Amino acid sequence: MKSQLNPVLTAASGLALAAIATSCAVEPISKQTVIDAQKSWGEGIVAIAKVHADGGDYTARATEHINNLYAYGKTNVMFKPTMAAKDQFRETFDEALSYFIGQDGTEDKGFAISGWTNVRWENNGIYTNDTSAMAMGNYYFKGPDGKETKVEYTFGYILVDGDLKINLHHSSLPFSPK
Repeated sequence: MKSQLNPVLTAASGLALAAIATSCAVEPISKQTVIDAQKSWGEGIVAIAKVHADGGDYTARATEHINNLYAYGKTNVMFKPTMAAKDQFRETFDEALSYFIGQDGTEDKGFAISGWTNVRWENNGIYTNDTSAMAMGNYYFKGPDGKETKVEYTFGYILVDGDLKINLHHSSLPFSPK
């Protein structure tokens, strides 16, 4: 009897594991999800600039931007902003906030309160898998004078509670030969 039960239990166990694996399967992050995250990021930068220009609470808007889009507090975040020389890397929420809105006594002048009116993305490539994504290319920041500033970027994303969050943000100005 024991030898007859063993194959039945093995088959039942296999079916149960397959059902669990199927119900827990994660759908791969789509390229469109990354593009949507980029759009949200750009719109957030423009919104921070507008709230600042209108005399509103731009600190609260920048805080919302970081909380909604970055993985601070969930995992390590590697952030190397464009206009940072002394404090090149922003591992904490407070350092990121300082970069976006400025802080007395630091090199930060407030990148996000510079009056940007649009952010346009040109992806060189987007790589995705089940739980992370990477994108690299150029993004263009339109200033209040209508001129665009080209910046090179690499963003990394991870899923946090079903939402795509930035865990890597590197940007720099393009090389300019002398």
